[in-house]
Amino acid sequence: MQPALAKVSNHDSQLEELGRATLQIVHDLKNQLNGLKLYATYLRKRLDREDRTPEERETIAKLIAGLDRAAKDMTALVRYAQPVELRKQSPVDLRKVVSAVVADVAARETGGLPPMTIGTEIEDQPLVGQFDSAMITQALAEITDDIRMANRSKEPGVLTIALRRQNDEALIEWKGAKPFTRQTSSQQTVGCGTVHTALGTKLIEAHGGRVAVEGNTVRAWLPLIDKSN
Repeated sequence: MQPALAKVSNHDSQLEELGRATLQIVHDLKNQLNGLKLYATYLRKRLDREDRTPEERETIAKLIAGLDRAAKDMTALVRYAQPVELRKQSPVDLRKVVSAVVADVAARETGGLPPMTIGTEIEDQPLVGQFDSAMITQALAEITDDIRMANRSKEPGVLTIALRRQNDEALIEWKGAKPFTRQTSSQQTVGCGTVHTALGTKLIEAHGGRVAVEGNTVRAWLPLIDKSN
């Protein structure tokens, strides 16, 4: 049995080396993309000064937006590969987190396509839990951004984010999302357009929550500690 055990160990070692090499490649590619963005930004400034056609300026704007998205994808991939280390704080009101995420995402660049209107349906009562504020904010932002990108079209779209209590949990719903699926380690089907929702799901699960998708609605549940309210 010893040779078999040695073979498994060697396989694991090779996978670890492959993972490290992949992450290094991702880092290098991200640096190259940032360099390309500098050149594209320079070109955009030149076009603005020379009063070039709207089509030319729009092309450069789309190029820069595409470089930004690619760099963001690579950042999410690196974060997804890393272990989650939470620094939980208490209390953290999810109403403030969701409102901040919506305001931030709504103000983002849309790469030349019509923006997606994001509305909210937030319950009045406090929805407090013990969360890592930065991590849970990132989780909701990753999922919201992913849904917005998956639903972009030539016509403005509408996405509604609802937040309410459901027993001892907070339920967050993204309504009006184009359905996309993947399988989690627990074999549950969840919404995942790209690595961004995969990362968001991982961060939510690290907080003891879960994510699922049904039709055009993505749902996330997070545990609350203010059971008396």
